Amino acid sequence: MSSPDVPTRAPARPGPYIIAGILLSIAIVVPLFVPAYSVDEPRLAGMPFFYWYQMMWIPVTAGLVGISYWLVTKEDRRRRESVRGMTSAEDKP
Repeated sequence: MSSPDVPTRAPARPGPYIIAGILLSIAIVVPLFVPAYSVDEPRLAGMPFFYWYQMMWIPVTAGLVGISYWLVTKEDRRRRESVRGMTSAEDKP
């Protein structure tokens, strides 16, 4: 059983969180720049560019969110395992 003095996670590395933030920013900011895609051409199966470009961002955003989630959970797992390794080493004589 852990006491309040025993940490549950090791120090974080900023890299995975920065990368996740950049990926999520891309997923939010790029679709908000409407002048880049407020045109009719090129059409895809008769659908104007304006519509299919927005629809294209749905799976792209899902992929970016998934990658961000994977990066953050992988870092959190590393931080937890690092502390478990330290505490089990301290328990051994």
